Order: sequence, then structure tokens, then C-alpha cells
Amino acid sequence: MDWSNVLRSLQSDFIKRLADGCLLHCERVGQYSELTVISGERLKQLREFCWMMAEKYKRVSSVRDVFVSYLKGKLGEEVVKERLADFITEVDYEKRFGGDGNVDFTLTANPLIGIEVKSRHGYFNKVRWSVSVDEVQKNAVIVCVLIQEEVNEAQSKYNMVLAGFLPTEMIKLRTGKISFGIEQLFYAGGLRAYLEYLQASTSYIAPNISPQQQLFGKPANQNLITSIKTEENLDRLYVEQGDECFQKKLYDGAIENYSQALQIHHSDANTYYKRGNVFYCLKDYSQAIADFTQAINVNPNFAKAYIKSGLTRYQLADYYGAIEDYTQAIRINSYDAVAFQNRGDIRSIIGDSQGAIEDYTQARKINPHLLEHQQVTLNIEDNSHTPINDNLERENHQRAIEVFTQVIEISPDDAVGYKKRGNARCDLGDYLQAIEDFTKAIQINPYDADAYFYRGNAFYQLGDKPEAIEDYNQAIKINPSDADAYINRGNLRDELGDTQGAVADFQVAADLYQKAGKVQEHKDTREKILDLEIEESLDVLDF
Repeated sequence: MDWSNVLRSLQSDFIKRLADGCLLHCERVGQYSELTVISGERLKQLREFCWMMAEKYKRVSSVRDVFVSYLKGKLGEEVVKERLADFITEVDYEKRFGGDGNVDFTLTANPLIGIEVKSRHGYFNKVRWSVSVDEVQKNAVIVCVLIQEEVNEAQSKYNMVLAGFLPTEMIKLRTGKISFGIEQLFYAGGLRAYLEYLQASTSYIAPNISPQQQLFGKPANQNLITSIKTEENLDRLYVEQGDECFQKKLYDGAIENYSQALQIHHSDANTYYKRGNVFYCLKDYSQAIADFTQAINVNPNFAKAYIKSGLTRYQLADYYGAIEDYTQAIRINSYDAVAFQNRGDIRSIIGDSQGAIEDYTQARKINPHLLEHQQVTLNIEDNSHTPINDNLERENHQRAIEVFTQVIEISPDDAVGYKKRGNARCDLGDYLQAIEDFTKAIQINPYDADAYFYRGNAFYQLGDKPEAIEDYNQAIKINPSDADAYINRGNLRDELGDTQGAVADFQVAADLYQKAGKVQEHKDTREKILDLEIEESLDVLDF
């Protein structure tokens, strides 16, 4: 019998005792224990740390949600720290850019061997732990901890169960994430022995180590970092880490990384532009404009920086400044349909209907489809022009309706005008009239896939799911490459309980996103598929 069979047999016995409440409990630090009790001063210190982190990242999510999330993680880490003690070293993610990089601990004697702790609350035979491909690649083991009490601000004691572990070399995962239950774990009593085996093994190959782990961790071999110590490479690493933080919405980490890159290379227009985008997402519009302006100073022909500066000035109600930015972008590239569209939006807001019509007309000449995409997919918001307040939002949509009503009067057979007005009416919640506009666009051009798509969205908002699906069917029939139509139809099928149909639609959409080079959309869709497959059929982890 090999070690894995032994640990699985011990795990089965452990699960039976867990069901009966008969767990091994040892309070001595460094000794194995199935149960760890966390209370008193130690719990108070964990709470204080988590409140501090919640305050730090409150712009990302609500303070309470961040607090609970951090406390769950820290409780699990505290269990592993007490059981393995000096054998492991905690990763200090306060000193690392953009978080802990999905590594919670490393072996003290070999920092290239990473350990990720996953904590979950729930009943032991119902709870599932999830890991991502990034966590699998960066760690040697995944340690799972069960929190028996609900995690909140008032709980005075937590009875923590060391549920088991999984060697990552046994997890076959290339994309997305996967989840597993307690019966699929190895008995945690063998965790230390397994780590000692890895530490002593001369054939063990560490998983992919991120540049930041090499730079800010404690690499066993100093030669690993000698090739990345030049300023040029450091600059690139900071920018790449900033990009990763931005994608994960870790905005503070993104700003810190981009700022570090700019200290090394202070005349990089693209990095100023990227940092400006982060400030824009944080609604720190003044700082965003400062960065976009700096990018333009470095590169006076940076049209994208002018466009984003225009969007930012819009948020500050600096409409004439926004128009000037868009005008500069158009001077640099007179074929930039986005610049014309955005300038038209601002002109419609300030009452310059004729100027707006001219800009929309020019945008449509350059890109006939650009003006159509205000609402892309269900449950996905377009934040290009987030309204400053509800009254201004309604005024803007009403002006858009007036402008496109004039466009329709000038050109009554213009399907785009009807679709644009229909979208504005959707934004105001007037879905019935929006459907009339989209229907008119379809009458003008029965082969307009986008008109069916938008009308499907409106039917969905009215709760008419069969009509919505029928319109998405028609949109896909006309344009089989419309990934967004597959996403929306998949969402509806999922809501109607047709899981297989939803997975099929998401799979087609994922393939289309991949072919189009839309990395984030492809990743998000793959996660949708994996989530549905896990819920539907994942009973046993396939090693």
C-alpha cells in the first residue's frame, strides 16, 4: 500500500469521527491536531488586522465584505501556522506588490515550495473548496480548512478543522478553476511528512515562480534573480504586475506597481496612461487627468490619452474641456470613429444638436456598427460614460432621444438612428417604445442581426424570456460570429434551467472570444462553463 492509499484510508476514518464530533485536539504549537480553537487575544489581533485591510481596500468592495473575506483567510492561515510552526514561513503580502500572489506560506528551508490555504465555512459533507489554475501552478500543496462557525464581527470563538490537503501535481487543471469536497482530500496528518519529502527530494521541480516572488520573496538560489536585476527588466516586471493587479481590480496594487515603473522610467507615456486608467476606475478624476496629461506631454500624438482624458472631463462635467480633448484626438486621427461618437455625445448634452448629428454621421461613415453598441450583454455594464447623478443621466438619455429623432426625421430609412434611439429608450426603462424602434429597424433591414439582439435585450427586461430567446436565435442565425448573442442566450437558458444549452452557448462564445483575441472575455466565459459543469456533474475529482 503506497502513501496515498494510506492517507485516503485515514481520511475516511477522520470523516466518520468528524461526523460524530470526535476529533483529535492538541494545543501544543508545532504538533498535529485535527481541531484548532481560535479565541481570545489571538482572535482579537486577527480581527484588528482584517479591519485594517478592509479599510485599505474599501474602494474595491464594501468594508464588511472585505473584513469577512480576510478573516476567513486569516483564520485558515492561523491553523496551518500553529500546526507547522517553524517549518514554514508566512508570506508578508504587505511587502509584496499586488497581494500575496496566491502563495500563503513557503517552506522555511526552501522558499520555492509554496503552500496555499483555502478556508470555507459550512457543513463538512456539503462544503467545497475551489482552486484556480494560478494557485495550482504556484504551490506544491493546497491545504483545506473547515470553519464550523459562521464568520462575522461578533463571533467569540472559532473551532477550526484541518480538513486535509491536495498535492498540486495531482490536480490536472489547465484553465479556470475546479472545486472538491472533503472526501477527495488526503488526511492532513500526512501533510508535514509530504512537505518533508518534497524538501528532501532532489527531483522536485518548483512550480512557475512569478517575477515578484523571485524579487521580493526569499529564493533559495540567488542565481535565479541575477538575470532580472537590470532597470529595464525591473520596469517591465512592475508594469506587468500592475497590469495583473488592474485586471483583478486590485487598484492600489496597480497604482503602486505603475508608480514604481515610472520611478525607473519616468518618460513612459504608456505607463502614465495605464495609471490614469486606474485612477479613473477609482473615480479619482483629477489624478487621472494629471496622468493622461503627462502621457500627452511625453507623446503629443497619443490619441487614446486624449480620448480617455475627454471621458474623465465628462465625469467632472467639464464638457467643453472634453470636447477639446476629442477634437485633439480627431486632429491626430481623423478616422477615429470613437472620438467622433464621444464628441457627439457631449454636444448633445450641451444642446448642440446639429453638431451632435454631424459627429454621429461622421462616426457612422467611418464605422457603421460603432453607434449601435451601447448595451452589449445582459448583466454587463458599459461604464464609458457613468452618469454623475440620476437626474443628469435621464437628461442625457432624453437628449439622445431628441437627437436621434432628428436624425430619423432627416433620414427616415436610417436603421442605425432607430437602434440608437431604441437603446436610449432602454436606458430610460421605456422598453415598449424601444421594442418599437428596434422592430422598425428590422423592417428597414430584416438582416440586421444587431437589431434583433437589442430587441432581445428589451424583451428580457420586460420578462418576456421566450421572445428574447427567439430574437437571440435570429441574431445568431444572421451572424453566427456574434459571441455576445451566445452569452445572452446562454444566460437566459441558464435562468430557465437548461444547463446543457447554456454550456453549449458559452462554449461557442468562448471559442469566438479566443479567435478574436479577447482574452478577458474568453477567461470569464470559461469560468462560467466550469462553474456550471461543477454544479451539474462534478462528484469526484479527476486526478
